[in-house]
Amino acid sequence: MIEHHLTVQRTARYYTIGKLTENTTHIWFCLHGFGQLASYFSRKFTGLDDGKTLVVIPEGLSRLYLNGQYERVGASWITREDKQYEINDFVGYLNTLYDTILNGRKAADFHITILGFSQGAATACRWLNAGSINVNRLILWAGFFSNGIGDVINPQKLATVEMHYVYGSQDEFFTMIGDVDTYKARLLADVPNLRITAFEGGHRVEPDVLKQLVFSL
Repeated sequence: MIEHHLTVQRTARYYTIGKLTENTTHIWFCLHGFGQLASYFSRKFTGLDDGKTLVVIPEGLSRLYLNGQYERVGASWITREDKQYEINDFVGYLNTLYDTILNGRKAADFHITILGFSQGAATACRWLNAGSINVNRLILWAGFFSNGIGDVINPQKLATVEMHYVYGSQDEFFTMIGDVDTYKARLLADVPNLRITAFEGGHRVEPDVLKQLVFSL
């Protein structure tokens, strides 16, 4: 039995909040977590729509049923199966989306933020690691890096990027880490310019926390 791979064309779905106009100063790319759909995830970011900000919410290329009744559908960025090819596919997709959104304009004309939530945090890091885009700020929200951020991106590529790590103190996945202080110290060892923000809450993006974070930057 011989394994083969065939590159095919895919149709990807994404959502936007706001429009790219002559008044636009900020662009956000927000990557959802495992089992989420971009249409629902996008609701977390309506508060960023101030007439000068464009928010782009891409959806993972793989979809799945989330329960045995085949009622709820979610999307995923990657699994461990055929992993490198899935990474190549979503990096190519996100690069194409990035170029489509800019539509020939220079990235330097905007302040560009990537926010990755949960599984989307590792996706964001892998996207940046590919080295084809310019980003001013990276927000890793409730992402888990078992062996440190260096597993998914060369930390040197983050030296000039404004870095944030946000998590909820009641996050059911984060509490499984055990020694939280050691974990955060490992993140800071990888990325010394990382700013860590904790809030009272669980495994989700809290719009009020996001708003406070944006206004404090």
